[in-house]
Amino acid sequence: MNRLQIYRSLYEHNKLKSRRSPIFEQNTVAKVFVGIGAAFTVLYLVFIAIILSLSVNGSSWIEGYEMMFAILPFILALDFLLRFMLQQTPTQLIHPYLILPMPKRSCIEAFLIFSMLSGGNLIWLALFVPFSIMSVLFQTGVFHTLSFLISLQLFIVMNSLFYNLCRTLISNNILWWAVPISVYALIFTPWILNDIGYIFEFYAHGGEFFTYANPLAYLCLLCVLILLFLVNIKIQGYYVYKEVSGQGSKQLKRVSTFNFLNRFGETGEFLKLEIKSIMRNKNVRSSFVIGTIITGILSLIIAYTDIYSDSFSSKFWLVYVFVLYGAITLVKVMGYEGNYIDGLMVHKENILALLRTKYYFYISLLAFPMLLMLPTVFSGKYTLLQLVSIALFTAGPEFCILMQMAVYNRQSIPLNTKIIAKGSVETNWLPVVAEFVVMFLPVIIISILSAFFSDLVTYIILLTTGMLFIVFHEVWLRNIYRRFMARRYVNMDSFRA
Repeated sequence: MNRLQIYRSLYEHNKLKSRRSPIFEQNTVAKVFVGIGAAFTVLYLVFIAIILSLSVNGSSWIEGYEMMFAILPFILALDFLLRFMLQQTPTQLIHPYLILPMPKRSCIEAFLIFSMLSGGNLIWLALFVPFSIMSVLFQTGVFHTLSFLISLQLFIVMNSLFYNLCRTLISNNILWWAVPISVYALIFTPWILNDIGYIFEFYAHGGEFFTYANPLAYLCLLCVLILLFLVNIKIQGYYVYKEVSGQGSKQLKRVSTFNFLNRFGETGEFLKLEIKSIMRNKNVRSSFVIGTIITGILSLIIAYTDIYSDSFSSKFWLVYVFVLYGAITLVKVMGYEGNYIDGLMVHKENILALLRTKYYFYISLLAFPMLLMLPTVFSGKYTLLQLVSIALFTAGPEFCILMQMAVYNRQSIPLNTKIIAKGSVETNWLPVVAEFVVMFLPVIIISILSAFFSDLVTYIILLTTGMLFIVFHEVWLRNIYRRFMARRYVNMDSFRA
């Protein structure tokens, strides 16, 4: 089988993979909501393109093609972060082909090419195309407008390759976050050294080079693309071999028995399981550490800077700080437990006790952002009522929504294997929908209530709602448990698959 035939076969398999998934039915429903979200995203980008065009067309100091390149660093940074929610790496897709007599390098090459040509890389055209029609086409002509669009799309593809490289490295060791942080810090150096106006001016010059098809500019961009492609093949091939061969595996260290939790009976035993899972298992620990770091950074930024001081941002980021732990880890509920689901099903109501313990554990974690956000009370940015009400609303309706995933998560998430394993959130769209709901629903509710009531009444309503869900948590946890047990055989088959 030559390389072209391998690419063709892998392309056909890639198209069919979702239909072969045990969660195909629930994904079909969830994809409807994702499709609606994508449609709104496209409309939002078109709206931004119109606003940018109107501002540029009325400006005498900057051309249309210069404006888009001036904001390109911010687009690339946002694009890079969004890919962590929606894009898999080629090493995760190669897993089923490892035992077949075919070149692994060709598999990685094929999936890298598929990722470069994926529809997700075209989403930014909803911003680029309307803008170019309104602000570039009549000024530069068709040829230069096409050059403008092609160069912007090549930057998005380059960002996709850079994401694939960073995601593979970060999956192996969280310290590799230093790579994307360093690269984007370098990109934003003009802003760091001067001001935001200087970074716009600095990158605006790139618009002229690429719009007027400067050969040297295109040569440099293509060289970076080829280099990233070759480095991806090398790095991903190395980590695939390393993980499959078991290189670098370590002996389990002795972990404390946590005898002080014995007084809590069955709940204490499941607390031990939760804590030991975080301490012993690479994937669980990574999610927990990432959630802790991001929560800490966001809390400190909000507490000690004025970056998120406008009305919408202050509400959104306050909610996000509290819900982050759940959005990263709790949304995967039963995913890690799927690895030992048969053991959990031995005793009656084991699953209920597990869910109850997880709920208590994540409620206790809310103390961390609460403590970090207390300086905002002393500075007057937020009131104590706002912090407490958002914390309780998160512990109530927000966690209730996230824990519904216990019924619908039907894929086991490997405890330690990361490079060649797929995480359920990357193949199951329902948790993605749940994450967006818990991030944006409170902000929408606050905005609606604020239109009719004072801030005091608004946050008292949130506090009361959260308290009701917490007080009656046993009711909705039992409801989740009963629905899980009603479909336990289907879920167990999917976990084993």
